[in-house]
Parts: sequence; structure tokens; C-alpha cells
Amino acid sequence: MTLDLPVTEAPAKTLPDAQTVTEVKHWTDSLFSFRVTRPASLRFRSGEFVMIGLPGDNGKPILRAYSIASPNWDDELEFYSIKVPDGPLTSRLQHIKPGDQIILRPKPVGTLVLDALLPGKRLWFLATGTGIAPFASLMRDPETYERYEQVVMMHTCRTAEELVYGAELVDNLRHDPLLAEMYGEDFAKRLLYYPTTTREQSPFMGRITDNLTSGKVLTDLNLPPISPETDRAMICGSLAFNVDVKAVLEGFGLHEGANSDPREFVVEKAFVGEGV
Repeated sequence: MTLDLPVTEAPAKTLPDAQTVTEVKHWTDSLFSFRVTRPASLRFRSGEFVMIGLPGDNGKPILRAYSIASPNWDDELEFYSIKVPDGPLTSRLQHIKPGDQIILRPKPVGTLVLDALLPGKRLWFLATGTGIAPFASLMRDPETYERYEQVVMMHTCRTAEELVYGAELVDNLRHDPLLAEMYGEDFAKRLLYYPTTTREQSPFMGRITDNLTSGKVLTDLNLPPISPETDRAMICGSLAFNVDVKAVLEGFGLHEGANSDPREFVVEKAFVGEGV
């Protein structure tokens, strides 16, 4: 996920925080992922984000906050991004290739971390578009499955091709022999995936808010009603999406938490920007 924060530029430097691109994959005309080397000193909790960027025409780095899509145990860092043709950063970033360098400030922050939630039975990841990035990290973190019996990944995009990044990730996790060895052959049943589209026909349709309030997702996945006693949630999407889903969860009796005050759900305070 790309987060739109007030900080957009930093003082000119000679790239002391440069990291090398190791892999780039273009998923659609508007979505791509990339991996870079990881600073030896970087320690982060799955779900956090860092500032990354490239030098601007004036020599000053153009920086944006990107959720780390790789888990905290990974030797490299993965990011998932939209492409904005006229975006100050992504108009350049979408053209990177292995061997290129980007700027990465190794100071991770964020609210979508396991420590910000009270213990529970079921953890819901609720995302639109590139908002799946922090959950790509958390779904690959063994601690998630040590804390929760079930994980439900709800991801909504406009078209089916925009869901492929998340679909492949979930499929690989479900068939990961190491996870099956750690958590038993039934591990695949513990990670539930509910992808929906809003502008193209697909097996599951509709917005996350509608599928939650109508109970359709519960029926389709054979799950009990959402309850503050058993269910926890994380929200990541546009500002409007975050506000709408927060209202739905509060309607179920859940309360918003934070790193300093763990409760039943958390929301990323920054939001996806259109001018990235």
C-alpha cells in the first residue's frame, strides 16, 4: 500500500539510505511489486511501513510511505504499488529494474500490528487495492497463526486482474509445506480468502462494507456472527473506505485500538494517495 503522508520531500543528500532493487513484477498496467535489499539494521513488525523514494529533478529525494509487504523474517523487502502516470514518485518508480537503487529510510512505523489488538479467535484483514500490502506481510508471519485460530483476508478491487497479487500469495501460503508442518495439514483451512470485484463479474461481488453488513461473507465462508469476544480486525484502504468499515465494525460492538491501547480493531491512520 502507498500511504499519502504530509512529508513529500526531504533535504538533498547523496543517497546514504540507498538499497538495490532485486526483482520487479508488473501485475497490471496500473499495479506492480518490487523487492529490494534490506538494511542490516532494519527491524520492523509485520504490518508497518517505511519511507521510500527516488531523487527528484532538483536533486531532492521524493519520498512516500509504503507498507512493507514482506514479513519481518524475510532477508529482502517487498513493496506493492499503484502506477500514477503523472505521480511525482510512481511515474518514475514504475520504471525501476533489478540493479537500480532506491532510497529507503529505515524507520518503520504503523498501526497495523498484532500488538495493537487484544487476544481473539479470528482475525479479519479488510483491504481495497494496494491496501493488501501490510496484510501480505502479516499473512506470511507465523506469529499471526500463533495468536489466532483463523485469518480471513477480504480484498476488494475493481477487476479480477487486480486481485491476482493477493490470490497468488494466499494460494502459495496454503500450499506451503513448512506451514503445514508447523500447524498441521489443516492449516489451509485456517487462512480464508474472500476476494470481490466491484466493476467486473466474478465469483464474489460487492464492497466489503456491504458483504459484512448483509452477512453474505459469513454465509459464504460458513462463519458465525462477528463478535467483540472472538473477532479482531485490521483496515487498510482509502480514507473513505477506512471510515465506512470502521463504522461497520463499531456496529458489531468492536472498538478501535492502538499500539498504546490494544482493542478489537485498528485502522491505518494514513491513507492511499491519488497523487503518488
